[in-house]
Amino acid sequence: MLPGPRALVRAFTAGCAGIMVARDAGYGRGGTPVRAAAREVAVNADLTLLSKGPPPGGEACARCAAAGPTCCTLSPGQEELCFPVSEMERTRIIEQVGLTLGAFVPEANSGAFVANLARLFPGDRDRVARLFPETGQHLRLAVDPSGNCVFLRAGGCCLPRPVRPYYCRLFPFWMTGRAVSAFAAPGCLVNRQGRTVLRMLALLGCTEADVRDLHGRLRLAWGLPPKEGMPFVTPSPARFRP
Repeated sequence: MLPGPRALVRAFTAGCAGIMVARDAGYGRGGTPVRAAAREVAVNADLTLLSKGPPPGGEACARCAAAGPTCCTLSPGQEELCFPVSEMERTRIIEQVGLTLGAFVPEANSGAFVANLARLFPGDRDRVARLFPETGQHLRLAVDPSGNCVFLRAGGCCLPRPVRPYYCRLFPFWMTGRAVSAFAAPGCLVNRQGRTVLRMLALLGCTEADVRDLHGRLRLAWGLPPKEGMPFVTPSPARFRP
């Protein structure tokens, strides 16, 4: 979910305010978000990446879930700040786990929500405003009364990693310009143990190229071009349909 006072929401707000930046790297070097985005025509394409072994960072995430709270938990009352789930991401989850009633909740595009998105995408403020008009709604993951994501279990997220929303798969990482960065989320176990972006990447078993690739996919799923500065991508009317 998007950072705020506790984990997920903490990543959306606190993360926007405090971001650790790794070495500057060209967006197109190593990662291929533009080419990868084209592959998203098939919303289930990522399922081919499912491995027989544990997912990258699975052990660290399981230990974090045992310690709690995790990035899958938000503070009750902060639901409006939770990240949006696109139609593409919703479809992928439904195809994997079946039609799960109550897994997704329509949320109004509040001023705080749009402002946080604008901080995450400083070069796309106008596009964000068009994608999330004040009179509109978006979908988010549902949470229980304690603020835990409906897919959170004792061992972490119960969804296979390739099926999870892109924001979940990216956290605690983000792109700041052309550099890989990380949200300053003190509740994140990997954040506390790694302390630097490169060490955090190693703990989760991923690379800077992985982060660039996922960030490009997230942008495309949310209606933005896969790279800041590219021509506007006209979103599907059903992209954020409640």
